[in-house]
Amino acid sequence: MQVELQYAEEIEDHPVSEQDCARWVRLTTETLQQPQGELGDVCVRICGEVESRSLNATYREKDVPTNVLSFPGANEVAGEILGDLALCLPVVQREALDQGKSVRDHTAHLVVHGVLHLMGFDHETDTEAAEMEHLEIRILDVLGISNPYL
Repeated sequence: MQVELQYAEEIEDHPVSEQDCARWVRLTTETLQQPQGELGDVCVRICGEVESRSLNATYREKDVPTNVLSFPGANEVAGEILGDLALCLPVVQREALDQGKSVRDHTAHLVVHGVLHLMGFDHETDTEAAEMEHLEIRILDVLGISNPYL
């Protein structure tokens, strides 16, 4: 599994490294006991509000920027691509400030959350949300990051 981090050209602040993202992605998949060799690649793109809004409008019919979007890879060739994540840095920064968290910790949480989506988890029902939150809390704890839901 390869993890690639991309920053959109307009993003001047680079709060996380490719090594950070790779660690967060791998820890998430390892927690779910998924062998790395059987999983596809992940691309994490840090973008601005215009790009996030456009993606959210196109794929979710919501005309606003959002913190993270997950795009699962096509499974035509097993293990080729797990998927892509798009994180909107200005939204992430505002949320981190509002929630009293560091941008790095909030970014880690959103990467973990996004990878869980790539792996088929969702939070459409209370049961699904509870399962996903439990996994996020467990993974973030290993990273030394406090429960984001408190």
